[in-house]
Amino acid sequence: MAFESKEQAQAYWKENLSIMGSLLAIWFLVSYGAGVLFVDALNQFQLGGFKLGFWFSQQGSIYIFVALIFVYVYKMNALDRKFNVHED
Repeated sequence: MAFESKEQAQAYWKENLSIMGSLLAIWFLVSYGAGVLFVDALNQFQLGGFKLGFWFSQQGSIYIFVALIFVYVYKMNALDRKFNVHED
């Protein structure tokens, strides 16, 4: 990966950190928020016969984590193309 300038490299990493920060915030909200903090409010609803708070803490958070991996790959590929550092 070769950048044309130091400013371009800094802009790339700043945007990369922004993407990672956003995805980590979503990860935290889903895992800790839905599984622990908001479990009582979510348990008022059911999904597949299970209370929603329980479902998020057992299954939903795993699905969200896998989805976040795909979102990260998509966003990073777009970022690489934007800064012209993508692999051919």
